[in-house]
Amino acid sequence: MTERDHSQTEALDEPRLYPEDQAKVDAFLQRGVNAVERKPFRPFRLLMLLVVVVVGLSLFSQLLARWAGVY
Repeated sequence: MTERDHSQTEALDEPRLYPEDQAKVDAFLQRGVNAVERKPFRPFRLLMLLVVVVVGLSLFSQLLARWAGVY
């Protein structure tokens, strides 16, 4: 590593914000939506809900078509 590469690496390691600005960012990240513990995402539950909704709407459309005399 050359001297120039070493100085560029050190420049990247330095914080880019003033300490008071970094404190504001840290405080923001600790409150609100960022601090809420969430349940794990369950894709199978979402898939089942989607299947139930699609089947329900399909049955409703079939009943509506029969009631309207389309079939």
